[in-house]
Amino acid sequence: MTYYTLFALDLRTRRVHVAGSTPHPDDAFMAQTARYLTDAVDGSLRGYRVLICDRDTKWTEGFRRLIEGAGVRIVQSPLQAPNANAYAERFVRSIREECLDRLILFGERRLRHVVAQFVAHYHGERNHQGLGNKLIAPGCGQNGGTHVCCRERLGGRLRYYHRAA
Repeated sequence: MTYYTLFALDLRTRRVHVAGSTPHPDDAFMAQTARYLTDAVDGSLRGYRVLICDRDTKWTEGFRRLIEGAGVRIVQSPLQAPNANAYAERFVRSIREECLDRLILFGERRLRHVVAQFVAHYHGERNHQGLGNKLIAPGCGQNGGTHVCCRERLGGRLRYYHRAA
């Protein structure tokens, strides 16, 4: 079964915000996702002015109205130009190659867990070449000692090595 996962990616920091997953991205799902992204208190698009979307038909008119109603302008990528959205394409490639293609998932609950674990790894435990090989959100107090520790996620599928204090 195919699941569609909608995410927003901050181009400057490379921080990813997963908005939801569904096997059928209909109008109701897209409207709920737009409300989640534009929530005044903790919405992922709060403080942003532009959302870049591809030309997929899943971006419904209701989704567009809710996003633009929150003051975020929607810009569509050019036709047949996958490099126009290279940062999002790279995230999709990373999560597929490092995680999803190597697991057999049974159900939406497990998919959500795996995606959440990968995003936590992506933010705090994975070096990014575009950021000078730094972490997006480094943990505190992980550099100092001489003993090397390993933090594993998803049964060892994702690993992060750091020096213990």
